[in-house]
Amino acid sequence: MHLEILTPEKKVFEGDVTIVTFPGSDGSFQVMNDHAPLVSLLKDGTVVYKSKEGAEEVKITGGVVEVLKNKVIVLADGINYNS
Repeated sequence: MHLEILTPEKKVFEGDVTIVTFPGSDGSFQVMNDHAPLVSLLKDGTVVYKSKEGAEEVKITGGVVEVLKNKVIVLADGINYNS
C-alpha cells in the first residue's frame, strides 16, 4: 500500500509500505494492505511503518489519517523532533 505523511511545512515520507502503526486517539492501531476504509484522529505519538528498507518511525504531534483503496494519507499537525 502507498503511504504519505504530510505536515503543513513539508512532505515527511512517501512510499510503499507493508504495515503502519498509528497512535490513535483511543489507542494504537495498525493498517495493512486491503484495509477497510477509515478516517481517524491521531494523538501525539509515533507512526511506525515497515517497507522493503525496514522499519522507520516518525514522531507526530497529532493529526488525522485516511485509509482508502490501499492509499494511506497522514495529515500530521507537526513533527516532534525533541522525542
